[in-house]
Amino acid sequence: MESPDINELTSGYRERMRRLALFDPLYDLTRKRDQDLDGTSIDMKGLGLLTLLFFFEKKLMRQSKTGVGQLAEFLKNISEKRYLLPEEKYEELARTIIQTFRPTHGKKRSYLYYDWETKEEQSIEYSILKANGFDVKSNTQYYTLDEDGLELLFATKEFYSEFQLSINQLILRKQLDKGEFKGALRQINEMRIDVETLQERMVRLKHEIQRSIVSEETFERYKQLLGDIYERLEREDEEFKELRQFVKETRDRLYSQDVHQKEKKTYGYVLKINQELEAVHYDHSRLLDETVTLKNTTLITAQESLYYTGIQSFNFDQDLVSRIVSGPLPLEALKGVLHPFLKVEENEQWSPLAILAEQNITEERDEKVEQGFTEVNEEQAEDQYRKWLSQKYKELMKLFLEAYKAEKGGALSAFIDFLDEKDQSSIYAQRYFYDFWLILHQRSPIIRGRVDEQEGKTLLGDALVLTGDRTLTIKEGKGIIQKVQRYSIQEMILELEGEVDELS
Repeated sequence: MESPDINELTSGYRERMRRLALFDPLYDLTRKRDQDLDGTSIDMKGLGLLTLLFFFEKKLMRQSKTGVGQLAEFLKNISEKRYLLPEEKYEELARTIIQTFRPTHGKKRSYLYYDWETKEEQSIEYSILKANGFDVKSNTQYYTLDEDGLELLFATKEFYSEFQLSINQLILRKQLDKGEFKGALRQINEMRIDVETLQERMVRLKHEIQRSIVSEETFERYKQLLGDIYERLEREDEEFKELRQFVKETRDRLYSQDVHQKEKKTYGYVLKINQELEAVHYDHSRLLDETVTLKNTTLITAQESLYYTGIQSFNFDQDLVSRIVSGPLPLEALKGVLHPFLKVEENEQWSPLAILAEQNITEERDEKVEQGFTEVNEEQAEDQYRKWLSQKYKELMKLFLEAYKAEKGGALSAFIDFLDEKDQSSIYAQRYFYDFWLILHQRSPIIRGRVDEQEGKTLLGDALVLTGDRTLTIKEGKGIIQKVQRYSIQEMILELEGEVDELS
């Protein structure tokens, strides 16, 4: 395993420590243990950051006369609902914060550290606030943010995390221009980490969209956010393409100058840069695809779920009829309320291309293919198939009456379970089983003892006789029953009323 280059790792150590040193005054404020009159600890670090934001806002408004009095008034306005303090305490807090950022001895703040790059003790000087004039009449000193104070504020803003990849791309281009190939390779590795971080954020954003869209306003906000992300990724993608082209041209130029033979290490860095940059660009391009997917699928799906949620919670009488009647609404407003519920205009048209469609051609012959239930015909009264089917229906009715007597026939699904117990599962694998129950459902209710002569000649005649003087009622139930792959039927509720006879 290749060990890290110590010199490369510690390169720029002083600059990194300087950025950390800028936060030191805030930690000094944290160590101060001030309390209000109720004994509540005062958030000195938070007030210190608010002070920097206060001076930054004054700088934006070009108000140069900002001193202890103005800061004390600001601290009072922002914290009087949080802390119980006397008037003079706010001025004391303002002086403490200003003196922490800008010591009274007039010198810049200093930060001592050990530099692991130079192997020496070093000191960093920085200035958060600086003097900005003095009023002799009122003996008032004014202050404003120094450059280090501005840098500290910017370091606390998410601006850098959002555009860190773009910043790294600019740094990489500068390094390639100067021929710092080793540093450029390290910069690409940092870019790879940035891309991985963006990928994690996209996953969190996807979950947040699915969880948080509860209104059209929220939908529009996420839609705008995804649009901004896509535009930024597109700009970064274009920069990647330009960087890869620049690396390719650099590689070709070095090859033409025989650098690959004279300076093999330098040329090796260029080849490595080309390879790593291509890999990072590929991962980044996937972010573009994921953003499009979020916009086209996840976001739209969330909006549709919001729509159907609204449909399910819509109350016609309360939300529409009551609004129209209780108003009452004028004719113009009535049209606006009813418009979403009116049917879209439809025009039935016939296309000439229909003559080219597949035709259903049948032969003219006596034998016809039956698509529905078996129809009874007097000429087929003695047909063997009809006799067999009538016998099967009779056997099926006997089994049902037996199941109902055992309290296992209250539903069609329960009767099927009864058949399984009796090892008669082959019955519901046949077509006639389902025709039997569909026909019974059509004839329901079958009134006790009312099997007339005409019905006696049908396929169900022998089966219906078994019901005797009882009434068979079949109602639709909830759910679909599919015990075999070929057939399925809706659940049915079976009720048999009247005196129970012993089965013959």
